[in-house]
Amino acid sequence: MFSSFSSFSNPFRLPRFPSSGTSAAVDVKPVEVHDVEIQHDKRARTLKHLLRLNHVNNSIIYHDLEFHNHTAHILGSAYLFNAEPDHLNNIYNDESKELEPWKDSPNEVSTYDWRDYLGDARYQRAYVDFFEDELVLNGYDWRKVLVTYLFKGKEPLINNLVSGLGHPLIHLGYAYELSSRDLAMEALGMAATSYNHLHKYLDDPSYTKPSSNPSKSPLELLCRLQKDNRFEGVLSDPGPDNLEPLFQDHEAIMLEYWNAWQISDPTQDFKASQMAAAALLVASRKPGGAPYDFFLVHVLTTSHAVRILLPLLPPKYHIPLVRQWWLLTLSVYIAQLRPEILLSSVSDFDLKGRDWEWVNKQAIEAKHAMDAHFVKGLRAMKTAAETWGDDDRFYSKAAVRFGQEFDGWGGFGRSSTEGGRPSNDKYA
Repeated sequence: MFSSFSSFSNPFRLPRFPSSGTSAAVDVKPVEVHDVEIQHDKRARTLKHLLRLNHVNNSIIYHDLEFHNHTAHILGSAYLFNAEPDHLNNIYNDESKELEPWKDSPNEVSTYDWRDYLGDARYQRAYVDFFEDELVLNGYDWRKVLVTYLFKGKEPLINNLVSGLGHPLIHLGYAYELSSRDLAMEALGMAATSYNHLHKYLDDPSYTKPSSNPSKSPLELLCRLQKDNRFEGVLSDPGPDNLEPLFQDHEAIMLEYWNAWQISDPTQDFKASQMAAAALLVASRKPGGAPYDFFLVHVLTTSHAVRILLPLLPPKYHIPLVRQWWLLTLSVYIAQLRPEILLSSVSDFDLKGRDWEWVNKQAIEAKHAMDAHFVKGLRAMKTAAETWGDDDRFYSKAAVRFGQEFDGWGGFGRSSTEGGRPSNDKYA
């Protein structure tokens, strides 16, 4: 399956959200759905069992409510890289070593007060219980529950999926790709508990203004931002501690770049954003330099999640979702001290005969095959190549270079913890 790019002719399709009206849309084909709930081969049954085990036993946020549970992400990615059942079991055993059991919330939430506790991670158990109760009331139609709680209301959750470093967005993508109601309810729980101030930039149209210096290229804007001396000396160390002062003290410059991306051809502009996401992770690392940036990989994996979800969303949400990703990208890039992006470090990279088969092998057999973000990063680049083509081999070169050089994560700054994990991957 992975010896060449897969086609989009599979009879199983990701179901779409109901549409309302027309708007500028990103035209990409739905990816193949792997409905592990109904497939009977051993790999699918193993994945279904492990996803359920994680759902029942482990909280979605842990380590003093700072880390997100990535178990479903690496299990899903490895499964889609054609990993065997034993490897999936090994992944679960490795991931579960540091996870924590569910803890009771201060109280339950209901249809009358569920928005009152948004952004409070202590209510993760209560939110997942609430959404699962709604699942029962809706005849176990998890897509209907998502429609109700993602899109409805004055300030819908759909406009804040990049909170928590984009984990609600990433989780939702896997829910649809694996047709998993457990992951769908967890994604809603993540969206509710990660809810923060970023929603206002999408909910309040006054933040969107014409730009005096627009560009159709997000990569060009990142390079422009890298040279912007208004940020010189503002931040001294990379990491999540930079986000609060960034939005408090430099919001105007942030929004200047946010509004500068001119999306006039949604499909081609989204294509450019996916290339920028891969470039930001791989081409910002100098060969032989510091480790790959843990936070920049989330720019890539959230872009992948956007790609999964766009074919399913009503068109009016396409550009807002892409602009959410752009806001996350800008904030992470600045907070990580705006590393220079050297495209030649990818375009001139020597593949030495290595191809996607080699990448697939790294994802399930290499030293870091148990690292969720490493595996997700490889898969995001492979899916981008499948979506847009890879005639210039940019994605294959980026993926092979990443697979060859990766040896752990950096970019944590003073917020790093013992063992190399960030102290706050809620980040945005």
